[in-house]
Amino acid sequence: MTIKLTRWVFAAGALLASAATPAAPPSPAMLANACAGCHGTYGASAGLSTPSLAGQSKKAFLESMKDFKAGKRPATVMGRLAKGYSDAEIEAMADFFAAQKPHPYDQVVDAKKADKGALLQEKYCGRCHVDDGKDFKDDAPIMAGQWLQYLQIQMDEYISGKRKMSEKMAEKVKPLSRDDMDAIAHFYASEKQGEDK
Repeated sequence: MTIKLTRWVFAAGALLASAATPAAPPSPAMLANACAGCHGTYGASAGLSTPSLAGQSKKAFLESMKDFKAGKRPATVMGRLAKGYSDAEIEAMADFFAAQKPHPYDQVVDAKKADKGALLQEKYCGRCHVDDGKDFKDDAPIMAGQWLQYLQIQMDEYISGKRKMSEKMAEKVKPLSRDDMDAIAHFYASEKQGEDK
C-alpha cells in the first residue's frame, strides 16, 4: 500500500469515527450564555426593561419559561425563544441562574413612592415576596433590585389583564390602585437583593 493510500485510509477512518461520536450536550453555562444578549452576562441585566436573572428563584424561572413556551405570558421574543428549549435545558438554565450572585444596581426612584410602597408591600405582597422582595415563597419571583421600568411594565400588564395573575395574587392586589402598584414598583427597585439596608 502506498503512503498516499495509507494516509487516505487513515483520514477516512478518522472521519467516520468522528461522525459516529455524538457531540456533548451544551453545558448549563453555554445554554445561559444565549440569554446574555438581553439579560446580561451571567444574568445581570443592563437593559432597563429586561429583568435580571442572576439569583432568581428557580421555580419562578421555570414557571416563566413554561408560560412563555405555552403562549400564556405576553412576550416580544421570549415566546419564540422558549419554544426552542427542551424541559431539561430550561431546568439546567434555571439552576445556573439561581446559583449566580445578584448584581444590585443603583437606580433613581421616587423616595416618597418607595416609602409608601414599603408599607403596601409588607401588607399585600410580603407573604410571597419575602424579606422585602429579596427572597420568595413557592413560585414567586425575587423582586428586589429589578429595574424600575421592567417592574412598571409588568405591573401595567397585570392591571390591564394582558398578563394573568395567579388567584392568590389577584386576591391580594384587588384593593390596590394603579398608584399603589407603582409605589410598590418603586420600593422593589430601591431594594438591593443580596444586601441588607
